[in-house]
Amino acid sequence: MIISESKRLFEKAQNFIPGGVNSPVRAFRAVGGDPLFIKKADGAFIYDEDDNAYIELINSWGPMILGHNHPLIREAVIKAMENGTSFGAPTAREVEIAELIVSMVPSVEKVRMVNSGTEATMSAIRVARGYTGRDKFIKMEGHYHGHGDSFLIAAGSGAMTMGNPDSPGVTKGTAKDTLLAPYNNLEAIEKLISANKGEIAALILEPVPGNMGLCLPMPGYLQGLRDICTREGIILIFDEVMTGFRLAKGGAQELFGVTPDMTTLGKIIGGGMPVGAYGGKKEIMDFVSPVGPVYQGGTLSGNPIAMAAGLGMLHYLNDHPEVYTRLNEIGMQLSSGFASINQKLGVDYTINQLGSMYSLFFTSGNVTDFDSAKMSDTALFGKYFQAMLRRGVYLGPSQFESLFLSIALTDEIIERILNAHEESIKEILG
Repeated sequence: MIISESKRLFEKAQNFIPGGVNSPVRAFRAVGGDPLFIKKADGAFIYDEDDNAYIELINSWGPMILGHNHPLIREAVIKAMENGTSFGAPTAREVEIAELIVSMVPSVEKVRMVNSGTEATMSAIRVARGYTGRDKFIKMEGHYHGHGDSFLIAAGSGAMTMGNPDSPGVTKGTAKDTLLAPYNNLEAIEKLISANKGEIAALILEPVPGNMGLCLPMPGYLQGLRDICTREGIILIFDEVMTGFRLAKGGAQELFGVTPDMTTLGKIIGGGMPVGAYGGKKEIMDFVSPVGPVYQGGTLSGNPIAMAAGLGMLHYLNDHPEVYTRLNEIGMQLSSGFASINQKLGVDYTINQLGSMYSLFFTSGNVTDFDSAKMSDTALFGKYFQAMLRRGVYLGPSQFESLFLSIALTDEIIERILNAHEESIKEILG
């Protein structure tokens, strides 16, 4: 029997890396089988170590809006590397990208660069606590804000996929300051605030969550949160690590017309390089060291290579609004095509789609929060994932992950995806 290179590498990796992977969902445990090891990517395709090509609908979990290995980003990185890879000192690019982010994102008057979305959300909560002098914060069930201790409570996709919603190692003291609320439920927020009057520093959420599968905010929900936080002196934080610069130039806050006090960003602002950022109102951000008392630092924050890639990406998005028109068209083509096929074949399903983000849930009920997302048939999704993979389409290996589209998806490729979907649905329904 011929053993694939991916299987050989996975077996070897398990001797040296926990579970053989550096991020849990990559282990494929939720969908069965062994993970693919990827050699390269270009445009709408990724290629495994055996040189098999797959149409790819994850796009590194969001940042590859222009598709993989885009010449603009690649050339920016190569040019920047000619001057060195890391200085641990200020650079002109940091100023340029900060100015650009401030001009594009409605809530951001000042911004601090960090190295990941996790670091951005951890830092934002610390600043909110320092600014307000309060300890507690509210997060939504099923929303994922990275692997900081405070966030690993009802944390969505990663924890759900591994069947372990709450991580050992998180202390009771940390957990007690994290207040949980269901998404799309303003009444629950009011009750939490009433029970913890004057103790809540911040409310953080993904305005359009993608880590319990894609869910959409109910009409008036985000504005309701804005009104409540303003009334109670609570810092409203939008985690736009996924949605920032993807749903619109200014993210979900621009799309829905609701401005938070702080915003966390990541992925896209590095053009695929490791990067994150947090920003917000000037008076809040001026609480950050060295001008303020809240400490946060990092040798690689504002790394020149990441800044070069991010500048290339953000300038392109800022100068080409037609990107968002095309992303919306692609999202509608796929979601309407899936819906037509599913109805024809009689499969129970719900599709949530907004612009270039979508999720197909194997459940007939509406998916509006964590509890309704968990009603999905995850075993059926696992079969669907493998059926699509055999037909050359690479999906996120979890029911509880949004998919992310790129403008590299041509009409011809979209047709191939829809054909693979129809064949896969027929297969799993028997």
